[in-house]
Amino acid sequence: MLKMTLFRFAPVLLLLGCGVAQPVPQAARLSADQLTVVMSDGSSCKAPIGAGEMPGCGAGLSYRVDLVQNPNLLRRVVEGAFGALGAEGALAPMAEVTLTDTAGRSYRFVSPPPAPKE
Repeated sequence: MLKMTLFRFAPVLLLLGCGVAQPVPQAARLSADQLTVVMSDGSSCKAPIGAGEMPGCGAGLSYRVDLVQNPNLLRRVVEGAFGALGAEGALAPMAEVTLTDTAGRSYRFVSPPPAPKE
Protein backbone atom coordinates (compact mmCIF):
# COMPACT_ATOMS: atom_id res chain seq x y z
CA MET A 1 0.00 0.00 0.00
CA LEU A 2 2.86 2.39 0.84
CA LYS A 3 4.53 1.67 -2.53
CA MET A 4 1.30 2.52 -4.33
CA THR A 5 1.06 5.85 -2.50
CA LEU A 6 4.67 6.73 -3.34
CA PHE A 7 4.12 5.97 -7.03
CA ARG A 8 1.08 8.22 -7.06
CA PHE A 9 3.09 11.16 -5.70
CA ALA A 10 6.27 10.54 -7.71
CA PRO A 11 5.44 13.13 -10.43
CA VAL A 12 4.69 15.75 -7.78
CA LEU A 13 7.95 15.02 -5.99
CA LEU A 14 9.88 15.31 -9.25
CA LEU A 15 8.30 18.67 -10.02
CA LEU A 16 9.15 19.96 -6.56
CA GLY A 17 12.80 19.33 -7.32
CA CYS A 18 12.71 21.49 -10.44
CA GLY A 19 13.90 25.07 -10.06
CA VAL A 20 11.90 28.03 -11.20
CA ALA A 21 13.32 29.44 -14.42
CA GLN A 22 14.44 33.05 -14.30
CA PRO A 23 12.71 35.34 -16.82
CA VAL A 24 14.79 36.30 -19.85
CA PRO A 25 14.63 39.45 -22.01
CA GLN A 26 12.15 39.20 -24.89
CA ALA A 27 12.19 42.75 -26.31
CA ALA A 28 13.90 46.10 -25.88
CA ARG A 29 12.41 49.45 -26.87
CA LEU A 30 13.88 52.93 -26.77
CA SER A 31 12.22 56.28 -26.35
CA ALA A 32 14.09 59.59 -26.60
CA ASP A 33 15.70 59.08 -23.18
CA GLN A 34 14.67 55.68 -21.79
CA LEU A 35 15.23 51.96 -22.39
CA THR A 36 12.36 49.57 -21.65
CA VAL A 37 13.04 45.82 -21.50
CA VAL A 38 10.15 43.33 -21.60
CA MET A 39 10.87 40.02 -19.85
CA SER A 40 9.51 36.54 -20.68
CA ASP A 41 7.24 36.63 -17.61
CA GLY A 42 5.54 39.82 -18.85
CA SER A 43 7.29 42.18 -16.44
CA SER A 44 9.21 45.19 -17.70
CA CYS A 45 12.22 47.17 -16.51
CA LYS A 46 13.18 50.75 -17.33
CA ALA A 47 16.53 52.54 -17.29
CA PRO A 48 18.02 55.68 -18.81
CA ILE A 49 19.76 55.35 -22.19
CA GLY A 50 23.45 54.60 -21.71
CA ALA A 51 24.95 51.68 -19.81
CA GLY A 52 24.63 50.19 -16.35
CA GLU A 53 22.52 47.78 -14.31
CA MET A 54 18.77 47.38 -14.93
CA PRO A 55 17.06 48.20 -11.62
CA GLY A 56 14.45 45.70 -10.46
CA CYS A 57 15.04 43.34 -13.36
CA GLY A 58 15.32 39.81 -12.00
CA ALA A 59 18.55 38.53 -10.50
CA GLY A 60 20.68 41.11 -12.28
CA LEU A 61 20.90 42.37 -15.81
CA SER A 62 23.44 44.82 -17.17
CA TYR A 63 22.75 46.81 -20.31
CA ARG A 64 24.49 48.90 -22.94
CA VAL A 65 22.83 51.06 -25.58
CA ASP A 66 25.00 51.85 -28.62
CA LEU A 67 23.34 54.65 -30.59
CA VAL A 68 23.76 54.77 -34.37
CA GLN A 69 25.66 58.03 -34.89
CA ASN A 70 25.16 58.37 -38.64
CA PRO A 71 21.84 56.80 -39.70
CA ASN A 72 20.92 56.30 -43.34
CA LEU A 73 19.91 59.21 -45.56
CA LEU A 74 16.17 58.53 -45.41
CA ARG A 75 16.25 58.50 -41.61
CA ARG A 76 18.09 61.84 -41.55
CA VAL A 77 15.52 63.39 -43.92
CA VAL A 78 12.61 62.16 -41.77
CA GLU A 79 14.30 63.38 -38.56
CA GLY A 80 14.88 66.76 -40.21
CA ALA A 81 11.22 67.00 -41.21
CA PHE A 82 10.08 66.15 -37.68
CA GLY A 83 12.54 68.70 -36.27
CA ALA A 84 11.23 71.40 -38.62
CA LEU A 85 7.72 70.69 -37.37
CA GLY A 86 8.86 71.02 -33.75
CA ALA A 87 8.52 67.30 -33.02
CA GLU A 88 12.14 66.55 -32.18
CA GLY A 89 12.52 63.26 -30.35
CA ALA A 90 9.29 61.85 -31.82
CA LEU A 91 11.21 59.02 -33.47
CA ALA A 92 12.83 56.35 -31.35
CA PRO A 93 16.63 56.51 -31.57
CA MET A 94 18.38 53.99 -33.79
CA ALA A 95 20.53 51.78 -31.57
CA GLU A 96 21.74 48.31 -30.67
CA VAL A 97 20.88 47.20 -27.14
CA THR A 98 22.99 44.52 -25.45
CA LEU A 99 21.75 42.92 -22.23
CA THR A 100 23.93 40.55 -20.20
CA ASP A 101 22.70 38.39 -17.33
CA THR A 102 24.71 37.25 -14.30
CA ALA A 103 25.54 33.94 -16.04
CA GLY A 104 27.23 35.85 -18.88
CA ARG A 105 24.52 35.22 -21.51
CA SER A 106 24.04 38.18 -23.85
CA TYR A 107 20.83 39.23 -25.58
CA ARG A 108 20.95 41.70 -28.49
CA PHE A 109 18.11 43.82 -29.81
CA VAL A 110 17.90 46.63 -32.36
CA SER A 111 15.75 49.72 -32.10
CA PRO A 112 13.52 50.32 -33.81
CA PRO A 113 12.82 46.62 -34.35
CA PRO A 114 12.88 45.39 -37.96
CA ALA A 115 9.57 45.18 -39.80
CA PRO A 116 8.08 41.67 -39.87
CA LYS A 117 8.54 39.83 -43.17
CA GLU A 118 5.38 38.91 -45.01
